[in-house]
Amino acid sequence: MRLDYLTIFPDFFAPLDLSLPGKAADKGLVEFHVHDLRSYTHDKHHRVDDTPYGGGAGMVMKPEPWGEAFDELTRPGSTIIFTTPSGEPFDQRLAADLATREHLVFACGRYEGIDQRVMEHARERAEVREISLGDYVLNGGEVAALAVTEAVVRLLPGFMGNAQSLVEESHADGGLLEYPVYTKPPEWRGHQVPAVLRSGDHGKVERWRHDQAVRRTAERRPDLLSPSTLDDGTPIVRATQGDAAELLTLQRACWVQEALANDSLDIPALHESLDDVRTWLGVWDTWVVRRAGRLVAAVRGRLEGPDQTAWDIGRIMVAPDLQGSGLGRVLLDHIQSVAPATVTWYVLFTGAGSVRNQRMYKKAGFRLRPDLDAPAGAVVLTKRRA
Repeated sequence: MRLDYLTIFPDFFAPLDLSLPGKAADKGLVEFHVHDLRSYTHDKHHRVDDTPYGGGAGMVMKPEPWGEAFDELTRPGSTIIFTTPSGEPFDQRLAADLATREHLVFACGRYEGIDQRVMEHARERAEVREISLGDYVLNGGEVAALAVTEAVVRLLPGFMGNAQSLVEESHADGGLLEYPVYTKPPEWRGHQVPAVLRSGDHGKVERWRHDQAVRRTAERRPDLLSPSTLDDGTPIVRATQGDAAELLTLQRACWVQEALANDSLDIPALHESLDDVRTWLGVWDTWVVRRAGRLVAAVRGRLEGPDQTAWDIGRIMVAPDLQGSGLGRVLLDHIQSVAPATVTWYVLFTGAGSVRNQRMYKKAGFRLRPDLDAPAGAVVLTKRRA
């Protein structure tokens, strides 16, 4: 894997030579290349910023240096990452997805941000991901780029000396926080290592560690525990950008059926591209169900209306071979349960000829609203929040 970094502070990336990343580079597993954005300017002052159109405080990074840098650095298969507080949240699943790429280019912004046209232009030549470390603001994108780098490259085959470490750590398979760990001596300043860890009973140790992981996750990160599960215990989890390709496949399968039911192929979802799915994943609160590793169902919701009190529900999708199992109703109940507290009513659209869908929505308390505008060939249904 090759990683390129565009920044006006190249020294920020000196830590790439340290510890495991540096050893991985020495072994040829990864290549790190840091580029000073100012080297792509042509004025004597090497300016990379200017005042914002429309007024306001701060400066905005100019598009020209970015364009020249992308011309030089990108190639077929490149993924450009903009580290920005307005991007999609970074998590372990996204790290695993990025670890499958061959070439990452990090665009590290500063000041008030990068001219929006840079992102628009970048999407014309490569895959683009806008990524946020969390709901806070840093001085620039360099620290975020380093954090993403470490999370991604440690997943590369051969990077970790003991691959089992990747399985047992926080946010790994199962999504739980890691259990507490201990080493010698067995007693330190009055604190004892739990007896079960010294028992030699591997079954008991494994059960204790799982119980501790669940307890720690419930106490510290209850948001990681799925609020809904199916009857068989299968969790309903938030979608990530890594689910986009499977969502596109599921979407096309479901909307072919919608097209047949409504005697029309003029259904936008049927004609969306992979980039379209990635775009709406960044806007909608989307949840998915997996069985045996296969993405079999999904639903999404988002705030609508001038006062943001309506919860727009859409894309309730169930794989054709599982339709009729009640999974669609479970997803409908779930997406209502995760709506923000400010929501006072729910709204959704379905095809005028989709009798089965309308029947399910009516049983769930939704009512047809012929007084409200709906897209051509569709009907709108609403429900007051209890």
